[in-house]
Amino acid sequence: MDAAKIARINELYHKSKAEGLTDAEKKEQQQLRQEYIFAVKNNLRSTLNNIDIKEKDGSITRLQDLDPTRKA
Repeated sequence: MDAAKIARINELYHKSKAEGLTDAEKKEQQQLRQEYIFAVKNNLRSTLNNIDIKEKDGSITRLQDLDPTRKA
C-alpha cells in the first residue's frame, strides 16, 4: 500500500464527513479500505512469522510453525 492510496483513503473520509460521497466514490473508498486491511494483515503476519519463542526448557519455538493458516 503506497502513500498515495492512503492519502486517497483519508481524502475520501474527509469528503464523506463534509459533503458526502457519490456511489462511485463509496465503491472506491471500500476497495481502498479492503486493500489497506489486507496489507496490514499481511504485514502483521510477516512480523509474527519472524518471532521465535524461547521456552523454559531452552528450546526455541518459531511462531511461523504454530500458524494454522500457513500453507505447508
